[in-house]
Order: sequence, then C-alpha cells, then structure tokens
Amino acid sequence: MERKEFLSLLGLGTAGIFSAACLGACSKAASGYTPPVPTVVDVTLDLALPANAALNSIGGYIYTNGVIVAKTKAGSYIAVSQDCTHQGVSVQYQVANQQFYCPSHGAIFSETGSVTGGPAPTALKQYKTSLTNNMLRVYS
Repeated sequence: MERKEFLSLLGLGTAGIFSAACLGACSKAASGYTPPVPTVVDVTLDLALPANAALNSIGGYIYTNGVIVAKTKAGSYIAVSQDCTHQGVSVQYQVANQQFYCPSHGAIFSETGSVTGGPAPTALKQYKTSLTNNMLRVYS
C-alpha cells in the first residue's frame, strides 16, 4: 500500500467515526432524551454576595443547582431548569428578547420556559422566586 492510499483510507475512516458520533448525538432527542431536571428545589441566594452579583443587573443570570435564575427587563426574577430539553446544553437568558436561548442548536424558550422555537421537544421546568431584602429564594 502506498503512502497516498494509506492516508486516503485513514481520512475516510476518521471521517466515518466523526460522522457516526455526530449523528448519534443528534439522535438523542429523537430517542426520547430527557436532561436531568431538579424536581425539588429550595435554594436561597444572597444578592449581596459576589457570586450572585449578576442578579443585581437587568438581564443578569446565574446557574445554581441545575437552575438558571435571571433578572428580567421588568426587574423581577425568574427561574427555570438550566438544561435545554433537546440535548442538555445550558440555556442562556437574553433580556433583549425576553427569552431563554440554547446556543447549541437554537432552541428558544419563553420566560416561563415554554418552547417557542427550535428543536427542543418539551418546556423547561419553571420554579418560583421570592425576594425578601437581599435574599432571593428559588423553590419548587
């Protein structure tokens, strides 16, 4: 076998492996993939702590215990499950569009977690929020 033929076969084999891996990953949603969703959530966030500072700004968000917590354009707090229901990628909050967005495949969710676009098959779980002074409670 000549070097050129060997490299050609090696390239085809590598391409086949990567294609199979990609197709396998993309078929998770079709096979009923469901990301882990916290069912019982009860966490209190001190908004005075540096770790939670993003929540003091409109559009800021943080991840905690499998939940994304965000401050809306109206200044209220919202919380939904962190993982996109398509393939489990962490969603981001987009204050300008008042939505959650999955950067991986473009799924879009409303501020209440319902699917409004993209490949996600089901809604994000919504959690309750309650603010007392600087303490934000997120619970189910």
